[in-house]
Amino acid sequence: MKLAILGFGTIGGGVYEIVNERKSPALMDCEVVKILDLPQNKDKLDIIVCDIKDISEDETIDVVVETMGGIHPAYEFIMDCLAHKKHVVTANKAVVAAHMEDFLQAAKENGVKFLFEASTGGGIPWLESIKKARRIDEIQSFYGIFNGTTNYILDSMNKENKSFEEALKNAQALGYAERNPSADIDGYDVSNKVVISSALSFDLRIGVKDFPCYTMSTISFDDIQFLKSKGQMIKYIGEASVKDGAYEAFVMPNVVSATSLEANVPSNFNLISLYGETIGELKFYGQGAGKLPTANAIVEDVLDIKEGISFGEVSLKKEIAYSDTLQGHTYLIRTNKMYDEDIVDCVEHVGANYYVSTKSITTKDFVAFASKVLADDPQAMIAKYK
Repeated sequence: MKLAILGFGTIGGGVYEIVNERKSPALMDCEVVKILDLPQNKDKLDIIVCDIKDISEDETIDVVVETMGGIHPAYEFIMDCLAHKKHVVTANKAVVAAHMEDFLQAAKENGVKFLFEASTGGGIPWLESIKKARRIDEIQSFYGIFNGTTNYILDSMNKENKSFEEALKNAQALGYAERNPSADIDGYDVSNKVVISSALSFDLRIGVKDFPCYTMSTISFDDIQFLKSKGQMIKYIGEASVKDGAYEAFVMPNVVSATSLEANVPSNFNLISLYGETIGELKFYGQGAGKLPTANAIVEDVLDIKEGISFGEVSLKKEIAYSDTLQGHTYLIRTNKMYDEDIVDCVEHVGANYYVSTKSITTKDFVAFASKVLADDPQAMIAKYK
């Protein structure tokens, strides 16, 4: 089986290393024969090309691995390769979340596969496990730590008493966070993964703007210490659930018990759970990102194509509406002023901070209250109780 790689950065380099340099028995007849990269990098390897047509129109290439990231030109390149009847495997959560339907339809029309295990959960076999669970169960919900960068930051703040800014700088120095960390700390990365996970869990196409998403960038040293005093911890969580013909989803900080598994996930690791009717709760733990863990998941997809292994097709045919009144939840908001609305359960005044805990309220009422607080105090910390 002959492979081509689009993009030769960290993940693309990891795929090349595993396929061409770490030959397991299953990979003995697999070979990376072309890599699409920028002209200035053409001298790195003699198989580097700079025109997508050198790959999409090469009839000897069976599988194309896309590791470029971003939506454009990744979308156009993937569609071109599918149209030329090449299987495509990607780790690009942004383009999958935005254009999954297009890719699945194009793959079906051309008799090839479009697989994206590495787009969510990195090296964790998360999406594959959803497919396997659904052969028996209806999945009712999923919940978890989907982003290693945010977990590293919060773990450092909790264990090493670092400020948010210090922990972020360390994450950037270690290569966990980009120079512009907004995709991670403002929730865009996790939102894309919630969209992808919902497609496989519920046969449901949801949009990243359909559900609440709150940044973790306002979490302070004071917040960590306040929660510690109560035997609690804060983690950055993505989740979705279906009930009574509707769904809800969130991406935001969550207050969890310090004894919970989520609270004790270290460094840049991920922990994601699903809940099914007969299997109950299943948790998946491992490296959610990184060169070789993510490349490993990509190569697993390649081998599934090679060996004709499938755990079911992805369907997006369900028409379930988002509901902001589906069920009640409780929330914690740290801000700089007192609030005494009917939805407030209690307020604790600690130094210059007011920690406002709500009663169990609908998402609609919560979003309205949070908007009011953020208008008064843009640095307010917004969190949901687990």
